[in-house]
Amino acid sequence: MTDHLDDALDLTLLLAEWRQGDAGALNEVMEYVYNDLHRRASVYLRHERPDHTLGATGLVHEAFIKLVEKKNIEFNDRDHFFAVAAQAMRRILVDHARGKDRKKRGDGNETLLLDDTRLIAPVKPSVDLVALDEALARLAEFDPRQAQVVELKYFGGMTLEETADVLGVSAVTVKRDWQIARAWLRQEL
Repeated sequence: MTDHLDDALDLTLLLAEWRQGDAGALNEVMEYVYNDLHRRASVYLRHERPDHTLGATGLVHEAFIKLVEKKNIEFNDRDHFFAVAAQAMRRILVDHARGKDRKKRGDGNETLLLDDTRLIAPVKPSVDLVALDEALARLAEFDPRQAQVVELKYFGGMTLEETADVLGVSAVTVKRDWQIARAWLRQEL
C-alpha cells in the first residue's frame, strides 16, 4: 500500500512540475503512467468489435496529445489525472466512431435476407459509442455522478475503489451508482 501511496505522491509532484513548465517532468509523467494507461485502454478495447482500427497504443498516444494540449488543467493528483485521461479516451473513441459512421453511409453495404443471416457466425456485439455518448450526456443532465462513474469505469478502466477516490465517495456508493447507471443505459440503448 505504501508503494502505491509513494507512486501517487511522486506522480502528483511530477504533474505539478510539468504544469509549471518543466519539460523533463512531462517525459517522466509519460513513463510513469504509460503502462497503466495502456492496460486500461487494452481492457476497454477488448469489448470493442474485432475490426476496430484504433489499437490501445494509438488510443494512449492520442490521449497523451490531448492531455498535453490542455494547458489550463491543474491536476490535483494521480486519480484526477486518470479521470481526465479517461475523459480524453472517451472523446477520442466517440470521435473515431462518428468518423466510421460517416464512412459507412453510402459504402454500398450488401443487404442480407433474413434467411441468410443464420449462415453468418455470430459476432460479439459492440457498443455504439455515439449512442452511448449521447445517452451519457442525457444521464449527466439528471445525475452527473452516475455519468462520471460510467465514464471512469467504462472508458477509464478504473476499479470501484479508484472511481470512489476520484469522486470522493465510498466504493459502496460507486457500486450502487454503477448498477443504476448500467440499468438506465441498457434501457436507453
